[in-house]
Amino acid sequence: MKYRAMIDSVGHYVPKKIVNNFDLEKKTDTNDEWIKTRTGMFERHYVDDTEAASDLAFKATENAIYSSNTTTKQDIDMIIVATVTSDHPFPATACILQKRLGLKDIPAFDICAGCSGFIYALDIAKQYIENGIAKTILVVGVEILSQLINWADRGTNILFGDGAGAAIITRTPSNCISHIIDSKITADGTDWELLLQVAGGSRIPASPDSIRKNAHTIYMEGNKIFKLAVRAMSGVTAEVLKRNNVSTKDIDWVVPHQANLRIIESVAEKLNIPMSRMIVTIDKFANTSSASVPITISVALKQNMIKRGDMVVLTAFGAGLTFGTVLLRY
Repeated sequence: MKYRAMIDSVGHYVPKKIVNNFDLEKKTDTNDEWIKTRTGMFERHYVDDTEAASDLAFKATENAIYSSNTTTKQDIDMIIVATVTSDHPFPATACILQKRLGLKDIPAFDICAGCSGFIYALDIAKQYIENGIAKTILVVGVEILSQLINWADRGTNILFGDGAGAAIITRTPSNCISHIIDSKITADGTDWELLLQVAGGSRIPASPDSIRKNAHTIYMEGNKIFKLAVRAMSGVTAEVLKRNNVSTKDIDWVVPHQANLRIIESVAEKLNIPMSRMIVTIDKFANTSSASVPITISVALKQNMIKRGDMVVLTAFGAGLTFGTVLLRY
């Protein structure tokens, strides 16, 4: 390993439109108490008709650059965007973002790892920086899940929101303790059918019949996903901690994917980490998939929760089924 990688800065952006549980009561068969009890959610943000993934990603990137004391836009030498709701099936949203940033002659690509997308992208960025290939990488998680909601499905139509989080990943200066200590990303495709968008790809192309069947919306078997998510996030986190001889008592903060408050509580229980050290933003943003971890980091930084030198765990689980954990000294 030639270099160490660190998170230099983080920023986020969410659309202005806020939809709370009482708004959803008017739109679907649900109520505020039912949603809060089962998910911990109250508000979520939805885009308007003019906003696409690249728009949210661009604004989150601007905020991340503004938050940095050292990095400028021109320093970025790679762009990785994690999303399942890209502007178009192709090209990559990263390339659209690259043009918005006025950058040329650098790699720009998307990855599709569901809610684990940011963790996957951060792991990839870590490798490029440690190997000396890149110096400054922009990693973005962005989703517009409001456009994939099946309003006839009471079990999922309350869960999702829109937003973007961006992180600037750089080489760690020689006099700085901040660095990504370790990470693991993995997947188990055995149960890929439990969480998916059925139509719109090459298996089931868009057609009048697929539209009539609502096949372009989110399908999820929630109870099964719940159990698998808890097992996966707690398991991969325990593995990363063990191989680095880090005790849960050494962890200052855990930033979990914001899928469901009960999932977060169950992960905390399995890892024997108090909820006071689990950073939760699900009440404000709901599930923003690959954007949830960077949005939560950004909020925690703005609230002076996470500070330089803190030991932080990031962990997520998503469609695929994918999961992973990052251990870092912020």
